[in-house]
Amino acid sequence: MAKEFKIVHESEIEGTPQQVFDAATLGMSGWMWPVEIEPKLGGAGPFGSSVTVWEPPHRYSNRVDGEGGFFNELEFDISELPDGKSWLRYVHSGVLFEDWDNQYDGAAKHTAFYQHTLGQYVKHFAGRQAAFADIQGPAASSAPDAFTAVKSALGIHDAGAGGHVSVAIAGLGTVEAEVDYVDENFVGLRTEDAMYRFFGRNAFGAVVGMTVHLFAEGADADAAGAAWGAWLNGLYS
Repeated sequence: MAKEFKIVHESEIEGTPQQVFDAATLGMSGWMWPVEIEPKLGGAGPFGSSVTVWEPPHRYSNRVDGEGGFFNELEFDISELPDGKSWLRYVHSGVLFEDWDNQYDGAAKHTAFYQHTLGQYVKHFAGRQAAFADIQGPAASSAPDAFTAVKSALGIHDAGAGGHVSVAIAGLGTVEAEVDYVDENFVGLRTEDAMYRFFGRNAFGAVVGMTVHLFAEGADADAAGAAWGAWLNGLYS
């Protein structure tokens, strides 16, 4: 049965409204995944959507409508704060057709993690494009306790954000990173020229995954993705 949802997330970001607007419309490979957006009202947006609001640097929205009452809408409302900061009000609304509670819970928790990552991107990498890789774990990583293997391998236990990890990745060497996000379902790591995001989607009926965002010039996302993929698969072999 179809049921509408609405997720609202607000956050302070260490960057100007223009930097936040650009991150939401030009730099998505740096904090979510690569997306092209036609920069005008009525332009083509991601996943078949259309740009419904285009008011740089303060407002941007896109929406897609489909059969059976389906729609999906994303709204970014950006206000200027003192000291070069911004306030972002992000709204994701749409329709879910089945397993509503679990899907809504997953979407809400993913939203918090993605919006945090957007803030990290603006603070540390604003204006830079990323070489991007998306990695999915094996079927065994869908087990209820599967994400604990990721945390254990990274050396993250009960420590909160702000800690440091050192992890050896075959083919890449040792990655030294700051933990910028950690909760039951997600981990975020950041280095001087990269961000690594780990998703415990096993909690929502899928497999554990991760994304790699590399900002160094000439970075090889395919090689990094293969190396991290081998590491992730090895946790469940």
